[in-house]
Amino acid sequence: MIAPARPWISVVVPIKDERDNLPPLTEQVLKVLGAHDRSRTTPFEILYIDDGSTDGSGQLLDNLAAQHPQIRVLHFDRNYGQTSAFDAGFREARGELIVTLDGDLQFDPADILTLLPLAAHYDLVCGWRKDRHDNLVRKLSSRIAYWFRSAVLGDRIHDTGCSLKVFRRDVVEKLQLFEGMHRFFPALAKMHGFTLTEVPVRHFPRAHGASKYGIGNRLWRSLYDLIAARWMQRRVLRYKLRTGRERQGS
Repeated sequence: MIAPARPWISVVVPIKDERDNLPPLTEQVLKVLGAHDRSRTTPFEILYIDDGSTDGSGQLLDNLAAQHPQIRVLHFDRNYGQTSAFDAGFREARGELIVTLDGDLQFDPADILTLLPLAAHYDLVCGWRKDRHDNLVRKLSSRIAYWFRSAVLGDRIHDTGCSLKVFRRDVVEKLQLFEGMHRFFPALAKMHGFTLTEVPVRHFPRAHGASKYGIGNRLWRSLYDLIAARWMQRRVLRYKLRTGRERQGS
């Protein structure tokens, strides 16, 4: 039996109670990558992770997967959170490039094509919501978190909370995630020597459903997690091996 071709790109999307957003989101991603796929010999894939949804999202995802061969679905037995969903998606993704995206329709999937060219030069390309359509509390908490994170970790990425990112496979294979660490993807990548950049992307008001994150877990928890991220940054193993030939020639 011939093994299926490895996708050139995987789009990893955590889902928690986003039933009304799933059909238009799927249609948009299929359209964007389908048009971009015409010049490629390998397919793309969309990997949805159902993070314990209770609004019928799980069944709808299975229906979408039955209609579209590009879609695969993972179901958690309960809600484990966004970091766990990303981790599971990274482990299952088969693409050489891996895109992360929220399921709330606040991003335009067409902006994936804005980030992709830079993935030829950087290991991690981050979206930046320069014109955010969020309430004042969320904007303020993100701004405070940026200043604290930049001072402690030095990643200098304005918007680590923007889920739209493009990773090279080497990056996600190196990441060892713990609860809450999805907020620090750029810092974790940088501490392993990977290169990164950021690109402005569009951001829209939420049309359906409600945000699963408030100031309690966006600000206070992320600041608390800075301690763990800084510890990892200071303790990460960095070493290189020389081959026998290099030793002989030295």
